[in-house]
Amino acid sequence: MAGTKRQQAIRRALRALAPGIPLIDAEAVVTLAERRHMKELPPSTALWLALGSHVRHSHTDYDRLLDEGYERDAARFFVVEETDAVLSSWGCQRSVADGEETEAEIDA
Repeated sequence: MAGTKRQQAIRRALRALAPGIPLIDAEAVVTLAERRHMKELPPSTALWLALGSHVRHSHTDYDRLLDEGYERDAARFFVVEETDAVLSSWGCQRSVADGEETEAEIDA
């Protein structure tokens, strides 16, 4: 497997966490997890934050809700079930409903 040890750890964590993720989504999630401000986090934490963010922004109405004036926490509340449904469809056993990210937010 090519890449740095951190990159390899992120890819391994993704395969373990969401084994059924489509390749195009996997590439986007890995790119997010490798961003500079995520470097201080353990690879598995960076991956989880990136995965949740990617699903929210790419597979839910989260951005539309923000554009309509909803606060970030309210928008997240309204898309949590949809986010978890996407994660579950990828084989992910973890749920964003069990606890939102509290550090190193990557939503921009």
